[in-house]
Amino acid sequence: MKELKFKNGDALPAIGLGTWKSSDKEIEEAIKTALEQGYRHIDCAATYGNEAAIGKAFNSVFKQGNIKREDVFITSKLWNNAHLKEDVIPALKKTLSDLQLEYLDLYLIHWPVAFKPEVTNFPQQDSDYLSIEEAPIIETWEAMLEAKKQGLVKHIGVSNFSIKKLKDLMDKTEDYPEMNQVELHPYLQQNELHNFCTENNILLTAYSPLGSQDRIPEMKAENEPSLLENETILKIAEKHDASAAQVLINWSVQQGNAVIPKSTNTHRLKENLNSLTINLDREDLEKIKHLDKHYRYVNGEFFVTPGNPYSNIYDE
Repeated sequence: MKELKFKNGDALPAIGLGTWKSSDKEIEEAIKTALEQGYRHIDCAATYGNEAAIGKAFNSVFKQGNIKREDVFITSKLWNNAHLKEDVIPALKKTLSDLQLEYLDLYLIHWPVAFKPEVTNFPQQDSDYLSIEEAPIIETWEAMLEAKKQGLVKHIGVSNFSIKKLKDLMDKTEDYPEMNQVELHPYLQQNELHNFCTENNILLTAYSPLGSQDRIPEMKAENEPSLLENETILKIAEKHDASAAQVLINWSVQQGNAVIPKSTNTHRLKENLNSLTINLDREDLEKIKHLDKHYRYVNGEFFVTPGNPYSNIYDE
């Protein structure tokens, strides 16, 4: 397995398993299957609502002894209603309890958006948000640093941060984020963000690498383009006797990113993990380069109420 390296030398397997939108029953079995197949990178989040089920799977697998806790890189994310500095570590401890773990390998600020603590789902009105002044990201970040100092997490980072938001945070701390997890695929190649993160020793993880077709209808646009049915991707897949998904995953790894495709299907789990067996050549990469249309499947519109301060979440 290809790996990414943190500054201290810790390794992150390039291909991980995403767990968004997976039911408790599905994800518990998928985690067990994935670990048996060779996955050693699992991506979780409190807001996915399935961390307790994932924790059952971890406990079952680690108890058997063939795969140890230290063999698996596990990520989770701080939800938007726990950005106040006094709420960060309690939220992290809840995640650790649900996952039945003593520490996380990586903990991320899920979004640069703050809800009031009592808002557990998505805000319905402006008053459900905390303002940027009420919940400064630097204070949330300092609580993340404290969690690292306490040994609750090994690495900390952010998710869905633009260059502007990264710069704003980096101007206020000497301890830069170690990871930025963002939507990234051939339709949204994020070259400027990729270059900025590389220059500043910030690793990138690509989510929705296959186009996130199983999103809820409310999150989908009309006639949105399909990555898995793209003619160029399909032709490259045929050339390599591979699936379209394998081409998309392999492309992201070749860009130097970690990538977290989601599946609960045993065959597709194995197929996704085997994406590294194909070798996209220069001609393939050049064709994929021209597919970029800056198209977001996760457009952030679910954070928009008429007057809240987070309406331009990606600073575009």
